[in-house]
Order: sequence, then C-alpha cells, then structure tokens
Amino acid sequence: MIKTIRLNPEEVQDFVNAASKCDFDIDVSYNRYIVDAKSFLGVFGLDLRQPLRVSYNGFNSMFEEFLKRKTIAC
Repeated sequence: MIKTIRLNPEEVQDFVNAASKCDFDIDVSYNRYIVDAKSFLGVFGLDLRQPLRVSYNGFNSMFEEFLKRKTIAC
C-alpha cells in the first residue's frame, strides 16, 4: 500500500513506535530520499514540511489507525 501523510516533529516518535510494532518493511520517502520507517533519525531527517509517502506490504491495525489520522488527500 502507498499512503501520503504529514507529520510534525512531535509526531515522529509516535510514528516510528507504531511502525516498529509491524512485522513487515515500511519505507518513507520524499523526493529521492527513502528511509526505513522504523528509524527515528531517518524519518526525522526528512523534510517534515512536505508530504511524505509511506510504502508497505502488510497489515497492522494500530499502524493503520495511526496512518488514518495522518493521511492527506493527494
């Protein structure tokens, strides 16, 4: 699945915690940069003023609930 979200700096830790509980790979990208969603420094290093693209293949209800709150229309 691919979703577009926005995060503010205060939400990065919550996002990484939710992603870390998933047993599948999750990537976050902006422009040419792709980072592991389970890496706090990786996600925090992205330009959080821009929409971020989250790519994953799996299902975790807590992660989906977090994404639902942060998803933006493209």
